[in-house]
Amino acid sequence: MRTNIIFSVLLYFLIGVRADAKQADIVNDLNGWLKSSNSREIAKHFASTVELNILNDEDVYSKVQAEIILKDFFSKHQPASSRIIHKLDSNPNYRFAVIELDTENGKFRTTISLKDTGGRFLITEMRIEFDKE
Repeated sequence: MRTNIIFSVLLYFLIGVRADAKQADIVNDLNGWLKSSNSREIAKHFASTVELNILNDEDVYSKVQAEIILKDFFSKHQPASSRIIHKLDSNPNYRFAVIELDTENGKFRTTISLKDTGGRFLITEMRIEFDKE
């Protein structure tokens, strides 16, 4: 009986937690890519269309268009640091993050919404606005 319990607990950690942790890591990855202004890596996680709002310029763009707009933002606002302020990862089909982006031109608040699409989280909405603090 005790062996079965130990085996079940180990199996849970090996299978269940690893899958959840992998899905939650996308927010940590996005934080790093924002800090390094890696628009290409971020764009790999865009849905086929993305609602993008950068400094009050809002529209729905294709993956390629959104990457170009994000790259342009980074060329004008080179990141110095970033930190996750808030992360929602309790829903198995949805992720949300608020990331503070500190650049040479000031601080920005970045919010990112991701939806599970076939076992992979894709960015459906991204907002970058001046930090109000």
